[in-house]
Amino acid sequence: MNRDRILSREVTATQIPSGDRQLLPAGTAIVIHQTLGGSYTVQTDFGLFRIDGRDGDALGEQVVESTVQAATLADGAPDPAAVWEQLKKVYDPEIPVNIVDLGLVYSMDVERLTAPEEGFKVNVAMTLTAPGCGMGPAIAEDAKSKIILVPGVSAADVRITWEPPWNQSMISEEGKMKLGLI
Repeated sequence: MNRDRILSREVTATQIPSGDRQLLPAGTAIVIHQTLGGSYTVQTDFGLFRIDGRDGDALGEQVVESTVQAATLADGAPDPAAVWEQLKKVYDPEIPVNIVDLGLVYSMDVERLTAPEEGFKVNVAMTLTAPGCGMGPAIAEDAKSKIILVPGVSAADVRITWEPPWNQSMISEEGKMKLGLI
């Protein structure tokens, strides 16, 4: 597959590793590096970016539907299983295993917001494979954007922590298989 493309229209993309949102103009030359989790990691002449799957048409690819088919709980709270499924769609741009199977997600909880905000907020504590990894902001932004799609979620916070330190024993069996560790 030819991975060299020209954007047919402008798209808003997440800069890697900063996590900043930036407008990429129509006519920008890109190279697709990764197409996991419903998004595209692309290289341009001015950096690496993640483009959401809903903008796949601008890359000459299929549009990836970003809606989440899940019911809320009886009190209107998001279904925790649906939040975990969304987290499994988040990938480090350099590793072809999702952050859940990599063992990077330490906790996920749902809290009810009170006045003046209303609804439910999802809080995630996660780590990275190494303290020097610069991908944290981009991965956290990707996680937030996927969590907020879950019915019942009105806010999301993804916090990077270094305690406990990550190690390879935290990788799931499925993740180890994908990485060729077993």
